[in-house]
Parts: sequence; structure tokens; C-alpha cells
Amino acid sequence: MNDLVVVNPWEGLRRLTQARIALGRAGVSIPTKPLLDFQFAHARARDAVHLPMDREGLCARMEAAQFPVIELHSAAPDRTTYLQRPDLGRKLGADSREKLAALAAKGAHGFDIAFVVADGLSAFAVNEHALSMLEAIRPKLTEAGWRMAPVALVEQGRVAIGDEIGAIFGAEIVVILIGERPGLSAPDSLGLYMTYAPRVGLTDEARNCISNVRPEGQSFGAAAHRLDYLLKEAKRRKLSGVDLKDESEMKVLPTEGKQDQTNFLISEGAVPPV
Repeated sequence: MNDLVVVNPWEGLRRLTQARIALGRAGVSIPTKPLLDFQFAHARARDAVHLPMDREGLCARMEAAQFPVIELHSAAPDRTTYLQRPDLGRKLGADSREKLAALAAKGAHGFDIAFVVADGLSAFAVNEHALSMLEAIRPKLTEAGWRMAPVALVEQGRVAIGDEIGAIFGAEIVVILIGERPGLSAPDSLGLYMTYAPRVGLTDEARNCISNVRPEGQSFGAAAHRLDYLLKEAKRRKLSGVDLKDESEMKVLPTEGKQDQTNFLISEGAVPPV
């Protein structure tokens, strides 16, 4: 390190977290490298907001993994409108509503669970992690005998759009996988929002959230373990949201070969984050 840089005594802690701590200083400012790293992270976060969903690629990969897909769009016609009008991202466009209703009318309704995948504020997260999350939870759903609706892939969608989709499907529970607002250390964070008895007009206290799902955050195995617990309890108690607490038990295991983590939460039989 340059002799002009004063090293922070906490520097050894930096290997345990992606947070910007112990950067050192040069005079009254931070050193050049941390400054450039910050600017790069800020650019990545901005790019994640505007990156389009890889709709064709996601559809192809999901169908190859034996997940039936229906493609939908919110009432927000484009990204600019989506960012300026959050209300339009919370409901289906007219064509998509008719398309979904027509599918339900053919008998594709009355499911135990419906999964919705929406770009949210980081299509990057959805492009990278949505399929891995679905694959992580599917064995648990299969074992429990859950009837799963076709995956609804939604462009320009926000969390509440899952309620409308779940209601049209007649699903007992809806789970939306959505790109979370990018942070300066996590432009690819995936959020899961679960709602029992979905219907239009519900607000956030009716949902349970599992956040920061990504390889460097909460692993797919850990998130699947938590979601499995919440789903079973929601079905048993017929509720979700603030009245349903995550009391799932998790193992804490050492992480080998990782310099930025000392441990991670993982469920029985799950693989460590990579």
C-alpha cells in the first residue's frame, strides 16, 4: 500500500463482509482505489435498475427445467413509466389479465401455490437467480404434494402484482420472486414475498419476506428451508404476514474456501453458496 495511505486497524475485518469498512485514508479523504470501487459499485447498481429482463432466455431455461411458464406484463408499458408510476407495476395490463383469465377458464386454477417471477428493480437478480431458487424449493413442494401453477413471468412488475395473479389462478398461496432495489454491494439481490389467500388490495403487512437471496448473501438452500417452513405454517394456520413469524431452525456451518464469509445458514441437505 502507498506510504501516504493510513491503514485502518480494522482492515482484517474486511474479509468477513462486503460492507465498506476499514478503507484507510489519504489525508482527509479515502484512498483512490476505494473511491474507484465505490464509483464502480454505484454504476453497477444504476445499470441493474435499467437492465431489461431476459424474458426469452428465462422462459427457455425454465421450460427446459420442467417449469411451465406464462408470460405476462404489468400495466406499465415501459421502464420509464414503471419507475415513475409504481401503481402501474402493481397490476396486470389488460391483455395479460385476459390471457391469464383465459388460462384459468380452461381449468388451470385451484392451485395450492403460484410462483410469480418479476423483474422489480433488478432484472439482473432475476436473470441470474430466479431459476436456481425455484429448483431449490421444488423438491420440498413435490414431497409435500403441493399443486403448483405455471410460473408467471412478469415484465415491469412490483410485489403486489402477485396478489392479482394468485387470485386469478385461485391459488391458496402466492410467492413472488423479484429483484430487490440494488445496493452498493449487492446489485443482484433476489427477494421472496409470500402471501396467503392473495387478492387485490392487500398491503405489505399481509406478506412474509425473505430477502438478500444470492450466492454471496442468503443461499438458495437456506432460503428454500425458510420458505418451506413459512409455506407449511401459512397453510396450516391460514394466514401470512405480521402474524406469521419465521421460527425455522437452521444449521450454522463453517464456510470453507471463502474469504468474505465465516459461516452461512443452510438447511439439511442443502449445498453451500458458491
